[in-house]
Amino acid sequence: MAVETSVVEKLQKLWDLQQIDSQLDEIQILKGELPMEVADLEDEIAGLDTRIKKLKANVKEAEQEIARIQTNAKEADANIKRYQKQLDEVKNNREYEALQKEIELAKLDIQLAEKKVREAKVQLDARKESLTVAEAKFDAKQKDLDGKKVELQGIIEKTEAEENRLRTQSEKARHGIEERLLRAYDKTRKTYRNGLAVVTVERNACGGCFNNVPPQIQLEIGLHKKIIACEHCGRILVDHSIAHVQEVSEA
Repeated sequence: MAVETSVVEKLQKLWDLQQIDSQLDEIQILKGELPMEVADLEDEIAGLDTRIKKLKANVKEAEQEIARIQTNAKEADANIKRYQKQLDEVKNNREYEALQKEIELAKLDIQLAEKKVREAKVQLDARKESLTVAEAKFDAKQKDLDGKKVELQGIIEKTEAEENRLRTQSEKARHGIEERLLRAYDKTRKTYRNGLAVVTVERNACGGCFNNVPPQIQLEIGLHKKIIACEHCGRILVDHSIAHVQEVSEA
């Protein structure tokens, strides 16, 4: 008789724990995918922020490069004007040819600078366009994140007290269950999306996977001599006398 009582107590505690955890699951379902969506958006926004900072640095770098090239071109133009003045003062052909060569080189420098400026401006425009796109995407994602945070916070405020109460109850309920059973219970809960690890037999079928439970197995479940799991899904099976005790205690 002591063994039977022990099994009944184990089954009752497992069933009670399942009922508490199922209520916690319902709260998580109410939150839906929001926590994950918020986390994903935060990661995406962080990535966009890094990209925007890099693009801004690239834009600044391109602008500085254009300014440097234009400064060099201005210096070359100033040199041309200086050389042209010196042409009036030359005293021989050698000096004249030397100045002409310097003028030609300075003109080539200006042409090369103009080409580099055009290329740099094309690159600058592309970087600015990428920056505009990234900033627009950042703003849109931030707006989306703000909305989802408000929505999630509203749900949390409504359910926080109940969730904390249930978590406390769950921890308390787990203390009375042996480690071996808890490991099997937790493993089964993680296996199935509905989180059911302890179920009743309903219409001769497992309340979890709905596969048939043979009459002999149902009889053994009702005798409470040992803990029996569904041969198809591994969930622990209890009869309605176990579930009824929990329902009566709630009432």
